[in-house]
Amino acid sequence: MPSLPPAELEARLRLHSLPELGPRRFHHLLEAFGSASAALSAPAAAWRSLGLPSACAEPRRSPEVRERAAAALAWLEVRGHHLLCWGDPAYPALLAELVNAPPLLFVAGDPALLEQPQLAMVGSRRASAAGLDTARSFSRSLAGGGFVVTSGLALGIDGAAHQGALDVEGRTVAVLGTGLERVYPHRHKGLAARIVAEGGALVSELPLDCAPQASNFPRRNRIISGLSLGVLVVEASPSSGSLITARLAVEQGREVYAIPGSIHHPGARGCHELIREGATLVQRVEDILEALRGWQAIAPVTSSPAVQLIDHPLLALLCAAPYSSEGLAVVSGWALPQVLAELTELELQGRVAREAGLWVHRAG
Repeated sequence: MPSLPPAELEARLRLHSLPELGPRRFHHLLEAFGSASAALSAPAAAWRSLGLPSACAEPRRSPEVRERAAAALAWLEVRGHHLLCWGDPAYPALLAELVNAPPLLFVAGDPALLEQPQLAMVGSRRASAAGLDTARSFSRSLAGGGFVVTSGLALGIDGAAHQGALDVEGRTVAVLGTGLERVYPHRHKGLAARIVAEGGALVSELPLDCAPQASNFPRRNRIISGLSLGVLVVEASPSSGSLITARLAVEQGREVYAIPGSIHHPGARGCHELIREGATLVQRVEDILEALRGWQAIAPVTSSPAVQLIDHPLLALLCAAPYSSEGLAVVSGWALPQVLAELTELELQGRVAREAGLWVHRAG
């Protein structure tokens, strides 16, 4: 439980569930009145003098707001459930630096992970098979190198990042764009449960029962980057929300890494755009481990599956995008019989596979 008197904790939970009361307004109220309890007791005129809308002030004493606070307090009684309040010693220090730091963070799992060195991994929800393999491979190596892998539990690259860390018994943090009692997407409910069961954590700044809303997902991206030392973008289109996370990371003074791909693959264009803007080009996991040496919880691994990404010309192409045999012949400049012979050898090694008529890279 947070180190707050019960009345102040209940008051903060009530403030937290008010409409149109974001982090900046929440912090403004605490600064103006000294505590959440005093803010709730202040007259509506005092709220209006601070520029707060009536939609904010009017429901603060309503039964619905009280009930939500009571439900949150009951949730906190369950083992493994935690609440981190801004200003509390347990609140993650890197995140606390943000001007719009979340006033409250609900955590299911191990809250101590939020203070450990983290590397965020983000990318497309509709990632290619090669992109998913790359994300999972890099995540395995980063987790093995002593980093907590942080992502957003979304389909695609996010899910592969979480899975990769779990593959090597590493730790992973999922920052949700919903309340912790409304895990989204539904297809990742099992993954969310596994993250907690295997020593990771689920995190959200939103009320526990908050349903999926489009506006909340870009908002949670600042938490993903804010918790982390850096952000790795694996695969993303120019309009991807992953680029929002990367640009937030720059604003927060975090490192941004991007994996390049084929100029013919739409999912590589966002990464290329970030590299043009100054992101570090990454071809192997050591590029990140060496840049962040000293932050790892344990010594970095000496080799990783990701090193295999560029040790064969055809694999280098397939890491960026799936291709047909004929397509590989065109982009590689090799004769088709030579391409087919090489693909057969790579398939026997388990490094490529054929899916829906296209060749895809398979990480080790």
